[in-house]
Amino acid sequence: MRIPTREDSEKTMKEDRIQNGSSGRSWFERLGQVLAGEPHDRNELRDWLRDASERGVLDADSLQMIEGVLRVSEARVRDIMVPRSHMVVLASDASLEDILSLVVESAHSRFPVIGDSRDEVFGVLLAKDLLKHLCVDRAVPFGVRDLLRPVAFIPESKRLSVLLKEFRASRNHMAIVVDEYGGVAGLVTIEDVLEQIVGEIGDEHDNDDVAYIVPQGENDCIVNALTRINDFNVHFGTEFKNDAYETVGGLVLSAFGRMPQRGECITLEALLFTVLAADVRRLHLLQVTRHTDAHKE
Repeated sequence: MRIPTREDSEKTMKEDRIQNGSSGRSWFERLGQVLAGEPHDRNELRDWLRDASERGVLDADSLQMIEGVLRVSEARVRDIMVPRSHMVVLASDASLEDILSLVVESAHSRFPVIGDSRDEVFGVLLAKDLLKHLCVDRAVPFGVRDLLRPVAFIPESKRLSVLLKEFRASRNHMAIVVDEYGGVAGLVTIEDVLEQIVGEIGDEHDNDDVAYIVPQGENDCIVNALTRINDFNVHFGTEFKNDAYETVGGLVLSAFGRMPQRGECITLEALLFTVLAADVRRLHLLQVTRHTDAHKE
C-alpha cells in the first residue's frame, strides 16, 4: 500500500475546491453569512450598538462616543455654534490694557477682532501672541492688527464632520460662521465639535461662580440652561416644580417635548423663553423675557 505524499494531499484539496466552487467564492459565502444581520441604516446601527452595550460588549462611555461620532456626521455648524450676540470680540482700535482686561475676564484663548461691526472681522488674536509683545517687544508700539492670525469663514450649513477635517488640515481652532447673506452668524471652535463626541470639556477656569442669570434690561435676562430650578424661582418669583427635572434647560425641553432649535420660543408662567444656543444633545443658553402689559399688547 502506497503512503499518500504531500503532492497527493494538495491534489485532493484542489479537487475539493473545484467541486465546491472557487476558494474566493467560498470565502465570500461564509463572509455573507457572518454579516447577514448587519444594520442597513443609521437607526438600525444605533439599535445594534445599544443592544451591544446592554449585553456588555460595549461600555457606556464607548457607546456615548460612538453615538457622538454619528451625530457629528449628521449635524451642521448651525446646531452648535456660539451665536453672534454671545461672541467675545475685540475692537481693532482697542488699547493693550483693555485687551488684557478682557482676556483675563473671559479666560478665552482666541478672540475675533472686528471693525465697526461684528460683520467686519479682520482676523483672530491668540492670547499667547500677547506674551511676546509684553515680554520681548514692549518697546515696539502696540497695534492689535500686527498680531492677527488669518480667520476662516464657513457657512452655517457645513457638516461638522467636514469642519473637523478642515480644522485638522489647517490647524485652525476657530472659524467664523456666516449666513446666506454673508453676515456673521456666530463662531465655532474645534472644542465645540469634539464635545459632541466626548462630552463637555472643562478646564481649570471653569468653576461654580459663573453667573447663571445675567440681566440684559428691565425685562430680559440671559439664562444658562444649567441654572437650577430653585435658583430660577428665587430670581423670577416663579413656582416651577423640580420633581421631574432639576434645571431650566430640562424644564424648557420638557415643555417643547423635543429638542428645539436656536430662535424657537415658548411661554411658561408669563415668561417667554427663547433658545439662544443649543446643539443636538442639550440646551445651552436661553433668553427669558418677562411679559408686561406693554409686551402683551
